[in-house]
Formats: sequence, structure tokens, C-alpha cells
Amino acid sequence: MTFRTLTLIAASTAILCGCATGEVDYQGEGEGFIGAGSPVSARLETPSVGTAGQDAADDPAIWSSATPVRIGGVSTPGFVAGTDKKAGLYIYGLDGAVLQFLPEGLLNNVDIAEGLTVNGRSQVVLGASDRTPGKTGVALYLFDPTSDAGVRHWGAITTDVVEPYGFCFARRGSELHAILVGHEGEFRQFILTVDAAGRPVTREARRFDIGTISEGCTADEATNALYIAEENVGVWRYDLDPAAGAARSQVQPIEDGVLVADAEGLTIIEDGAARYLIASSQGDSGFPVWRVDGARPAYVGRFIVVEGAVDRVTGTDGLDARGGRVGDAFPEGLVVVQDDINDSGTQNFKYIDWRDIRSALGL
Repeated sequence: MTFRTLTLIAASTAILCGCATGEVDYQGEGEGFIGAGSPVSARLETPSVGTAGQDAADDPAIWSSATPVRIGGVSTPGFVAGTDKKAGLYIYGLDGAVLQFLPEGLLNNVDIAEGLTVNGRSQVVLGASDRTPGKTGVALYLFDPTSDAGVRHWGAITTDVVEPYGFCFARRGSELHAILVGHEGEFRQFILTVDAAGRPVTREARRFDIGTISEGCTADEATNALYIAEENVGVWRYDLDPAAGAARSQVQPIEDGVLVADAEGLTIIEDGAARYLIASSQGDSGFPVWRVDGARPAYVGRFIVVEGAVDRVTGTDGLDARGGRVGDAFPEGLVVVQDDINDSGTQNFKYIDWRDIRSALGL
């Protein structure tokens, strides 16, 4: 029996019995290497994405509703959108089951926003960075919570970025902003509106160069902050206001034991009065966490996802989190992460109860 096997057993036992958990250090770098962190386990997982044997699953986004909606004839309190960057967009139920697949091409990062009115009806809008030749930019989709039509293509944001990579939405007052990060660090911020015919209209509000290869981005409207991961440099905080230009401050540099290159996905979760930024430390399969509702970000620790009800998580690219009730199974919040090496198939997405993370980190 190897050291890693013994460590996994010990970590899983601690989680199941509710014992105090400390940091577990997995030895031996290489494929599937996991660094130090407080262990948690995922509650469930999605099926493997359809593109087998390739680096395909990439980024998730979570949406939930107080009133159940219907997608493909199935009643659900919400859904998770997940990209297969070789093929298109999956829509999963909160139980991980596939509700819909849109064969939309080379979609990389996806995000979801609410409160957009189209043809007099309040809609949920999805956006995904699109690397499909001839379509490069941001693909846009709508979901009508009162309809059983599912997620449907709406339009696109065209751009001069050669390889769209990261993407996130942000609200500034009544405005909905769409933020695109190019593979080489190009930054584009658009304001998204709707014309009289119900079609998307965009206006570019800001552009600059981040510096080097970048992808993950997430907005915290409550603190007017935009966070971007520069993969081999660290995590930066920008102002959401386009007038702020390229001014930034560093949240965390690349550092062994905290954030190991590549710095990948970023997400914000609200937990009561507290707001936390979670990052994917892809180089050692960990997830550092900072509290960001104070004067400056405060590092509170990091977690790793060990084997439990489903296999462990390694090499995460994209992730998303949503605080508060997300269906009956996740009454205080849900975190969804991409899994690079999935024991039962090709890449997929894992669902983690926020309560498990909060308990593991002592938040």
C-alpha cells in the first residue's frame, strides 16, 4: 500500500466521521500531483464530456432558482453549464445529469447572468468565449425560466482577439458587462444591451494588455472588483469601472504551497456577510481561498478534493461557486470544479458542498 493510498484513506475517514481535519501533503510531483490543503470530497459528478481522450472539459457556471424550471421536460431547481472546448456546451442538472447539449463548437469559458429583458421577458443570459474559426468572440445564449425551450443560441460579440480564452459577466448598476480575456493577455470589456428587435448589442468600454497568457476572470459587483488570473504570474485585482484603465494590484503571486502555475479558474462565493475568492492552483491541484470583503484580500487557506463518493480532483481548469440555497442538496452553496483526470472516464465536473469547504477551512 502506497503513501498516497494511506493518505487518501485517512483523509476520507476524517471527512466521513466529522473529525477535525488538517492539511494533507501528497508527495511526488507529476501527472495527478496534489499539494497541501485541507481535504474535502465531492458529493457527485457529471458524466464524462463527449470528446473522449482529449483535454476537453473546461469551465462551469451555476444558476439556481427559488422556483423549479423545466429543461427538456425535466423539472430542476437550477442547472450547471459546462464547456467541452472541443465540441460545445453541456447543461447539467443539479444532480449532474445531462439535460441538454448544444454542439456549438470550440467554447472555452462560460458564465451566466440574470436580469436581462428581451422582448419584454426577463431572461437568463449565458456567454462563452468562442474559439471556433470564423466565429471567434463570445457566443451568447438565452434561457427563459418560464419556458421549456431550454438554453438557445441568441447571438455573438465579435472581437479582434485571435484566441478568446477567459470570459465572465459583471454588473455595474443597471449595466451588464461582458469581459473577454484573450490567450495572450488581451483584455476587452463590453456593455451588453438589447435592441428593439430583441437582438444583442454591444459597445466596447475598455481594452488593455494584461501582460502574458491569462484566462480566469470573475467579478465581485459588491466591491466593484474584477479578478484576473495571469497564469504564470499570479492573481490581480482590477476595478470594474472602465475608467480605471489598466490599474491593478496583486492579490497573490505564484508561490509554492499557495498558488502554483498555472493559475487558472477564479470564482466568488457569498456566504452571509463574507465574500470569498477561490482560485484553481492547477500546478498542484489545490484551491486557495481569500476573503475579499475587507479593505484588502486576506488569505484564509486552501483545500484539495480527495476521493470520497466520487474520485479525487486533479489539474482543475475552470470552476464556479454560488452561495445560498442551490436546490435541496446544497442548502448553503455549491462549488463546481473541472476534473482533469477522471477515474471513471474522460474529463468531467465535480460538485462540492460549500459547507464541506467552510468546515475544512474553519471559516
